[in-house]
Amino acid sequence: MKLYGLQKMTLLDFPGRVACTVFLGGCDFRCPWCHNYELAVGSAEPVMDEEEFFAFLKKREGLLEGVAVTGGEPCLSRELPAFLRKIREMGFLTKLDTNGAHPELLEQILREGLADYVAMDIKNSPGKYLLTAGLTGSEAQQEALLGRVRRSIRLIMELAPDYEFRTTVIRQFHEEQDFAEIGEMICGARRYFLQSFTDRDTVPYGGFSAPGADELQRYAAQARRFVPDVQTRGTD
Repeated sequence: MKLYGLQKMTLLDFPGRVACTVFLGGCDFRCPWCHNYELAVGSAEPVMDEEEFFAFLKKREGLLEGVAVTGGEPCLSRELPAFLRKIREMGFLTKLDTNGAHPELLEQILREGLADYVAMDIKNSPGKYLLTAGLTGSEAQQEALLGRVRRSIRLIMELAPDYEFRTTVIRQFHEEQDFAEIGEMICGARRYFLQSFTDRDTVPYGGFSAPGADELQRYAAQARRFVPDVQTRGTD
């Protein structure tokens, strides 16, 4: 497995843990506001292989508690379970970021106890899912994707030791009613975060902006009808 990025230490990516973050390449979504678009489309070059990464991790024993695996979409890699297993065998905890489009591999990972924390992105309300993910397709294709997303939601809620759902909130894609519909999708979840969009040079398309703090709180209030613990990020 090739690795496309390494953040050697983070206090943010793995809640409650001192961790490093590794970035895998490739994604089946094309979110036009993605911060890691070069990973999604495959234009980035790998920075190291597994052997180099595990040598790095060996030197961090006693300093790091966990490893956050993100992308791109990690669940595109069939090597992911073995990668996570090796990390855990070294005594580190694991966190997995996913878009939820690959419930079969996610189920394998969860049933084998290979992820201590899962963070799943919920792109938008059902009717806007393809649009927000940067995809095109028929209504039947959207329903097929939503079926996979909903299955992943159920698996995480039933099997993950700890988890969060999260939505990056963009004024051009989201409005208040969307968060009532998202709340219904994840009804009863442990926690849900609304993350305010931040523009960066790596975002492939311009013209996107974040909602105001008051708007974000109104959106959170809609979601709280279904998920008691709804928090916001990135409003400072």
